[in-house]
Amino acid sequence: MGVPAFYRWLADRYPLSVADVVEEDAAVGDDGVPLPIDASKPNPNGMEFDNLYLDMNGIIHPCFHPDGKPAPATYDDVFKLIFDYIDHLYSLVRPRKLLYLAIDGVAPRAKMNQQRSRRFRAAKEAADAEAEEERLRKEFESEGKILSSKDKPETSDSNVITPGTQFMAALSVALQYYIQTRLNHNPSWRNTKVILSDSNVPGEGEHKIMEYIRLQRNLPGFNPNTRHCLYGLDADLIMLSLATHEVHFSILREVITLPGQQDKCFLCGQVGHFAADCQAEDFNTPDDSPIYKKKYQFLNIWVLREYLQFELEIPNPPFEIDFERVVDDFVFLCFFVGNDFLPHMPTLEIREGAINLLMHVYRKEFTAIGGYLTDAGEVFLDRVERFIQFITVHEDQIFQKRVRIQLLLVLCFEYNLIHQSGIPSFSMSDAMWVLYMSQVFLDRVERFIQFITVHEDQIFQKRVRIQLLIFLSYLAENNEEMRARARGEMPGQPRASLMDKRYVARLFSAFFFAKYSICVLTLYNMFWNSTRISFRHCGSISRTECSYVLKYVEGLCWVCRYYYQGVCSWKWYYPYHYAPFASDLKDLPDLEINFSPGEPFKPFDQLMGTLPASSSSALPKKYGDLMTDPSSPIFHFYPADFEIDMNGKRFAWQGVAKLPFVDEKKLLAATRKLEDTLTEEQQLRNSVMLDLLYVNHSHDLASHILSYYHVCSQLPLHERGVWPIDTNASGGMIGYLWLCERNVFSTVVSSPISGLPDIECNQVLNITFLNPCRHDHIPKPPDGVVMPQKVLRAIDIKPLPVLWHEDNVGQRQQARERPQVHGAIAGSQLGEAAHRLVKNTLNIKSNDTSHGLPEQPPGHYTMNRLQSAGYEKYYSEKTSGYYGQYNHHRAMTRPRYGGQNERQNFKIQDRLQHQEQFHNVKTEFSSLTLKEGERLRSSSSRLPNSRPITNLQPVFVKKVGPSLPPPKWITKAPPMNGMHTRHQEAALGAAARDKQTKKVYQVKTRQPDTPEHGKQ
Repeated sequence: MGVPAFYRWLADRYPLSVADVVEEDAAVGDDGVPLPIDASKPNPNGMEFDNLYLDMNGIIHPCFHPDGKPAPATYDDVFKLIFDYIDHLYSLVRPRKLLYLAIDGVAPRAKMNQQRSRRFRAAKEAADAEAEEERLRKEFESEGKILSSKDKPETSDSNVITPGTQFMAALSVALQYYIQTRLNHNPSWRNTKVILSDSNVPGEGEHKIMEYIRLQRNLPGFNPNTRHCLYGLDADLIMLSLATHEVHFSILREVITLPGQQDKCFLCGQVGHFAADCQAEDFNTPDDSPIYKKKYQFLNIWVLREYLQFELEIPNPPFEIDFERVVDDFVFLCFFVGNDFLPHMPTLEIREGAINLLMHVYRKEFTAIGGYLTDAGEVFLDRVERFIQFITVHEDQIFQKRVRIQLLLVLCFEYNLIHQSGIPSFSMSDAMWVLYMSQVFLDRVERFIQFITVHEDQIFQKRVRIQLLIFLSYLAENNEEMRARARGEMPGQPRASLMDKRYVARLFSAFFFAKYSICVLTLYNMFWNSTRISFRHCGSISRTECSYVLKYVEGLCWVCRYYYQGVCSWKWYYPYHYAPFASDLKDLPDLEINFSPGEPFKPFDQLMGTLPASSSSALPKKYGDLMTDPSSPIFHFYPADFEIDMNGKRFAWQGVAKLPFVDEKKLLAATRKLEDTLTEEQQLRNSVMLDLLYVNHSHDLASHILSYYHVCSQLPLHERGVWPIDTNASGGMIGYLWLCERNVFSTVVSSPISGLPDIECNQVLNITFLNPCRHDHIPKPPDGVVMPQKVLRAIDIKPLPVLWHEDNVGQRQQARERPQVHGAIAGSQLGEAAHRLVKNTLNIKSNDTSHGLPEQPPGHYTMNRLQSAGYEKYYSEKTSGYYGQYNHHRAMTRPRYGGQNERQNFKIQDRLQHQEQFHNVKTEFSSLTLKEGERLRSSSSRLPNSRPITNLQPVFVKKVGPSLPPPKWITKAPPMNGMHTRHQEAALGAAARDKQTKKVYQVKTRQPDTPEHGKQ
């Protein structure tokens, strides 16, 4: 399950909860081959882990279709990459007791809808790519170019990473071989137990892991101070870890890097060094670095719990607050922003500060809603309804802000359509800046639109006149041609009267503009109302009877139980593509919430419910025919084309795939008739199995397993009882042993992978592992736990964020702390390095009065592009020259965590007073005059091809440390219009001129949004 952008939000908001992983460099042998890392040594990260859990789908997918690298050609190549990936993760964590490998098995019906959407999208993208390749192939062949045929590799269809396929069956066998190889030959593995839960064991991988942890807790023999580490790419692992209430818990995952931020050389493409240190001679060499070669981070749950204790502190609580209950409520609040079982509510987007809003309402209205929202997985619907109604108060403002942003974009687009009008047009970067301005200064958006509106009449009048001139010319030419043909003459080149054309054009232009003005005035309401009618068809019935509301509330209860109690119903799912509005959730206590347990699908049934027809080859032929045969009773479940709703979305992966929902009864009725046609191998792939436990013969648990072998191996399968595990021998692991047909002990294990050797003299035992009997999960730290030492200080706690829809006074949405890079320079050192780079590049000689900056040529504009979001110091105690003091109009400055008194006072209405100076921007460089010990004065910064923006105040500090550069280090004087001086003095006041204290500011810039990799 994934929650897009959640991990990025959390790492930005709670930075100390994230720690970079320290990796030990592998030694190199005499032959130049890296030697294996000895994982039996102490962990270089300064903390030891008992158990390592791997959500294997986060490993399988990047090995099957690696990002930026050619895909492996065969399944065996994929398996070898997976083995290397697991080895690397094992060396990072170095578990001392248990390694748990969990592959996604058959998921609950609620998850299958999301799986279906992903796989149909993947098939559609592959079909589009194949069609484009075929088109190019035919185009080349028409030009006489012969192209070699390209055979599809074995790994061409990533949809086979689904339970029941031949690939998943082969993967299970390969992992069994891998585990026995490591337990036999790697000394650091020999004291470690290994559990393999493959795709034939029902349940999602991460939830199988969580069920294991929950069922171990609070039983005799359990160690309450067990240290857990979980690897996975899904952001919901964070909420699942919080829900366990195990404080000694860390999540291992890759560092999120956006395009342009990867820590690798842009010359040769290799990781581990930058372009300045590149020694490569051939820059066209492919990137041969291992797939696992990435930067990793630990997300420490105990530090996150500290942050939440500050962040969710209830003011004036009506009773003593139980922090563990607050943690459970935080997990529940995160369900509203979306997961793999429910769509997010229309007004709640993480990128728009939805989690901040939910936490704000929870803190503020805790007493009014009646207290905690949940209790050990059970939801109090009456309190949830009151909570939702407080969210409803903000719903209109959120939509209004969205609409204003969209309206501004539409107007900017229209502004650019006419380039021949003589009016300067916006570039793409200008349009992005306009969007940024609309998000930052929404209270000034309407005035900005008015500035654009000044030119709208001229633009559209000219546009209509041009079109009418063309049309009238066409009519005139046709009429003259028809007359000439009627006279039997060949027409010449008739010309219509220009005065007639202009007269008609003015008439049509007036009519058109009357109509267009109405459209512009109603555009706002059109956007607004279109988003508010989705669920209004329910108005004819009571709100509690509306199926949307009932199913959505059922979904909230189902997900909450799933997190705390396991699957309460295998057959429940949300049967709609959209969630209701917050204002629709009323009368919730009157709803009857009931779940029937059901049973999981068989693997082939899940394949039928999730795969598109193009992947039918992954199924037995008769099953595949049900997808492709038009006479099939379920043929309509597999459309070749389908709509993707992009309303309000920025990226294709965010769109809603409008696929038909599978009717479970029809599907199972069709597949049950085919089960008798399956071969023995297919029946095994379609069966339900149990977890496998592996130990080396030297492990303390091995003697107990051998004793069970001797007692039960000769008994029929149905007569074999389960044996409880001795917790003293197992290192505190609780459960049962059982012997099934998959548990075979052999001294020789054949290699299922070409190129890898057989295992001779096998010393590894395998047995079936069963979890302890189900018992209630106690959502609090277990008795006897030693709480970790507090790591946060008061200075580490950020002030509460401004809500996105209320952020109309110049603050960006939630700030992002830029991570500290080892060896990076900042402050004056970075400024001096920048000076050296510019001077060396331009071959400028330095002198005593100038930093060597050339005069900007006419018509050339330098502007700061939108950067990745984060707080970034742009000067330190050693302030040099202009470094960190002057900001272009696109770089908005603010204090570290924001303050009302530090926000810049932008007066956009002053633009009209400077309109006559617009042409000066094209020929003059906005210069600075810097006097030692005085305030910095900046010239007017203006947006190219638009009206100038004035009164952008520079950020300045009093002189600290080394003296400032000589006065007037830029020789060109600023325009002497006096405007900036008066505005600056008015904004700062006399007190600011006399105050000698230093103010430290940091730049906060915008980070582009990209999709969460993996299955988020």
